Amino acid sequence: MREFTSPPLTSAPPVGGLADVVFDHAEDDPTRTVLGRKVDGQWRDVDAAGFRDEIVALAKGLLAGGVRFGDRVAIMSRTRYEWTLFDFALWTIGAQVVPLYPTSSAEQVFWMLHDAQVSSCIVEHEDHAMTIGSVIDRLPYLERLWQMDAGAVGELTAAGAHIGDDVVQRHRRAVMPDSVATVIYTSGTTGRPKGCVISHANFMYESDTVVGRWEEVFHSKRGDEAATLLFLPLAHVFGRMVQVAAIRGWVKLGHQPDLSASALMPDLQLLRPTFILAVPYIFEKIFNGARRKAESEGRLGAFDKAVEVAVKYADALEHKAFGTGPGPSAGLRMQHQLFDKLVYSKIRDAMGGRVRHAMSGGSGMDRRLGLFFAGAGVIIYEGYGLTETTAAATANPPERTRFGTVGQAIPGSTIHIADDGEVWVYGRHVFQGYLGDPKATDATLNEGWLATGDLGHLDDDGYLTITGRKKEILVTSGGKSVSPSQLEERVRDHPLVAQCIVVGNDRPYIAALVTLDAEAIDHWLNMRGKPKLTPAELVRDHDLETEVRRAVVAANTLVSQAESIRTFRILAHQFSEEHGLLTPSLKLKRKAIEQAYATEVEALYHA
Repeated sequence: MREFTSPPLTSAPPVGGLADVVFDHAEDDPTRTVLGRKVDGQWRDVDAAGFRDEIVALAKGLLAGGVRFGDRVAIMSRTRYEWTLFDFALWTIGAQVVPLYPTSSAEQVFWMLHDAQVSSCIVEHEDHAMTIGSVIDRLPYLERLWQMDAGAVGELTAAGAHIGDDVVQRHRRAVMPDSVATVIYTSGTTGRPKGCVISHANFMYESDTVVGRWEEVFHSKRGDEAATLLFLPLAHVFGRMVQVAAIRGWVKLGHQPDLSASALMPDLQLLRPTFILAVPYIFEKIFNGARRKAESEGRLGAFDKAVEVAVKYADALEHKAFGTGPGPSAGLRMQHQLFDKLVYSKIRDAMGGRVRHAMSGGSGMDRRLGLFFAGAGVIIYEGYGLTETTAAATANPPERTRFGTVGQAIPGSTIHIADDGEVWVYGRHVFQGYLGDPKATDATLNEGWLATGDLGHLDDDGYLTITGRKKEILVTSGGKSVSPSQLEERVRDHPLVAQCIVVGNDRPYIAALVTLDAEAIDHWLNMRGKPKLTPAELVRDHDLETEVRRAVVAANTLVSQAESIRTFRILAHQFSEEHGLLTPSLKLKRKAIEQAYATEVEALYHA
């Protein structure tokens, strides 16, 4: 199949702007909970009327502070309640929000603030203020800076107390669907990031489509209150879409800025979300953590058996859904019921106890991992999208999930596979273009069709599988073209591996650099009675090399001999954003890594 169109939902086209829903909800059901807010370690409910009142007060303060309709205002922060407040307050008065990753360097911040001609900036804390302060002499458009942790919300609320509600309402009514809501800068794996111009209509179409098509999976059981804990970065389009969709869809939304297990797990227990949205890395960590715990308690054999049963059970259900099998056998159902009490329920409990569904995006998820979670009672709907598509362009439908794929085109849109295998997307969620860069816009958008730069294929049912990036295809000196992503993902499936980058462009064969997961390594050493090793000692450990070789051999089963990884090297340290080797969304910067590890790469070909 070369093209698949998903029929649109029957919902009416959006009018007005993103902030309107805050006022509509407060009018329709003022006491209904819309958000959860953590105050002094305790979660407190925020109702629709209270949220609206906070938005209006903050909007007045922003107007009093000099923010005007159409101004671009940057937010540099981790995921927290105040970001959502500022987003909707700024949209209420027609400002355009420019999100910045809290880990961005001074030069990255300079480029985005200067390119977008940002006039005001809101930061989380003093470190962010100092980052901006270090480049402020080169930012002639920047006039105002507010700091959340220094009382920005209270300060602005007090400053705007004299402004009438009618002033805010006049601004809100001037916002149209095609007004610009946000300029989100791409991560920039190559070259400088580009500002994606996304309208209010783009976000409303995307979020309303997600809510309309997938609303049933937001609940743990029929009739309960839908709730989610947002721990994705709000600087990323996926996190922003979740925020907007939750507010528009009456989903109780909580924020968690810290992805460490010690911070995330307690909040999952307290907020008890009914579904979560995450990247595959989170689900991998949950699985690997459960497996390590089982091994520490001497139950690894039982755990691995439970995994096999879960995978077979979910696979049988998938075949039944597509009419290619009868479903799980009686014996398999009995085994599954036993392990549900012993293993699967504990994994669900770790996620708060109520999660039965989840959505995953940002990168590809291994089919086996998806089957395991489905068999354990948490169905993960994998999707695919870009900043340019306002998050999801495809997603697996609730009634027929095909694990290992990123699903079908979201309702009202089309996926097309070009002659060279590139994925094209068409729909009302496709962005308006790149800010101030008509050349890049023209190269990417053609009569509404977005050329994604990703390679993929559609099966006979219209399910998309992503196979790589056009720009990342390696060509060996023998002329063999190799897509590195599937090899890298399979190597990363090994619990000891943190990252993998495949090299071999203009080289005689394919090779790889591998980094290690520190937490998993500590567990591995402890279980084998080995002493704690330094990074330099680890990379020379024979047993560890054997483990990583197993991961490489498993990856090589996916490809021909000419495409296989011939040799690899274990590195002492992980690739990090701090050293310019990862984007803020944790994608590998291939050229930067190859330059930083040029000696190691050369050694792969001169051993």
